[in-house]
Amino acid sequence: MNLDKLKELQKKLELSYCPYSGVHVASLAIDDQNREWWGVNTENPAYPSGLCAERSALFGSVAYGAKVGSFTDIHVISNKKHLLYPCSGCLQVITQFLKRDGLVHLHNFDLSKNQTLSINELVPYQVRDEDIRD
Repeated sequence: MNLDKLKELQKKLELSYCPYSGVHVASLAIDDQNREWWGVNTENPAYPSGLCAERSALFGSVAYGAKVGSFTDIHVISNKKHLLYPCSGCLQVITQFLKRDGLVHLHNFDLSKNQTLSINELVPYQVRDEDIRD
């Protein structure tokens, strides 16, 4: 991903709503048609009712015709100095939306730290659609 697009992702941190944790997260998911789907975390005082940036981007894409299992990459950035990894719930959703060879790209707030991992590296034991069907 080019630097301009990463700067755009960085700017999305300002749009996240996180008055409780103060942890701003933005995400950019890219599907196999090279369409971009953006998301930010949105907190709620009833904590389970909030939504992570990763799931915001992926779930929102479905309303616009994106297909589950068609994503090639997802980028995640936070306002932290260190890399922030997706939570377990997001990892499970990412395994469903990304292609089997999909990549997860992590970035810290100033883009000085970056890491790319395959979804298989992040979640070696995945629950996939075919696992729950006979």
